[in-house]
Amino acid sequence: MKEILALWMARNREYYRDKGSLFWSFVATPFIVIVLAVAFSSESQAIFRAGLLVTKNTQQTNIFSGEPAIQLIEYTDQQEALRRVQFHQLDILITTEASPHYWVNPESAKGRLLEKLLITDTTKSWQREEIKGQPIRYIDWVIPGILAMNMMFSGLWGIGYVIVRYRKNGVLKRLKATPLRAWQFLASQALSRLFIMLSVTILVFVACDMFLDFMMIGSYLLLLLVAMVGNLAIISMSLLMATRTSSEELANGLLNLISVPMLLLSELWFSLDDAPQWLQDFSLMLPLTHLVKAARGVMLEGAGFTDIAPQLGILIIMTLLFVTLAGTLFRWYND
Repeated sequence: MKEILALWMARNREYYRDKGSLFWSFVATPFIVIVLAVAFSSESQAIFRAGLLVTKNTQQTNIFSGEPAIQLIEYTDQQEALRRVQFHQLDILITTEASPHYWVNPESAKGRLLEKLLITDTTKSWQREEIKGQPIRYIDWVIPGILAMNMMFSGLWGIGYVIVRYRKNGVLKRLKATPLRAWQFLASQALSRLFIMLSVTILVFVACDMFLDFMMIGSYLLLLLVAMVGNLAIISMSLLMATRTSSEELANGLLNLISVPMLLLSELWFSLDDAPQWLQDFSLMLPLTHLVKAARGVMLEGAGFTDIAPQLGILIIMTLLFVTLAGTLFRWYND
């Protein structure tokens, strides 16, 4: 434990002495949040979003087909679609089964407008159901993604890139001459980065909440647990990348190869509801996707532990897999 504690403290000192890292963590990230809040402060949107609940028996429909301003999105999960109607992320949900009916939030102006367009279709006898819920601003929806993005960058470059630099500069070669074991070194690096990432994320969360007053319905302790588990998954992925890499150029390329798909496919900035199914399935292989889903569930829906247990379980499995591979493949230096 003494070795791990010594390396942990040394890595923390190296972090707070790096002015660039401090600037990114405490200045750049809050600035991004504020800019997005201003940019997306308007509640108006260019198009309407209508959901169509599909099953094996659902036939093709021409509902809203003549309205280019209305985006029709297919859903197979009724509960997920209803949740989106509840929180004003979907304006109306329709099913065209034997008993055609629709769900609408009476507090949604766009939903009421689509309802008027829908009932003009006299070929069907529509049944109406109401779902009420508090509207979610875009900034409320995107905040968990921004915080997760900050953790991703900090975890990938703050630990994987550093280990590669240590290997290239001969630091790992000198450490190998000590009684230090590989697992002790990796554990110290992971714990240091976890401590730093959680500290920075909490400070950024509090500062942005004071300025933006974004939505937070669920438990703060549960959200902290989500952050810890998600951080460990990202850190373990970074450790795996750095097990044998000795070139900083190669490390930078690998980190970009890892981070870019997560930036685009983890629903940080936009939903993948209308994306191809194969792309949605691929996004579930990314740890950031489950981190963001769990964080949004706690913050926006007040989800409990059992509600986000699937996401936490997947993140834990990913962590154990990455850590096991990293410990097995790790080399102090390349021969």
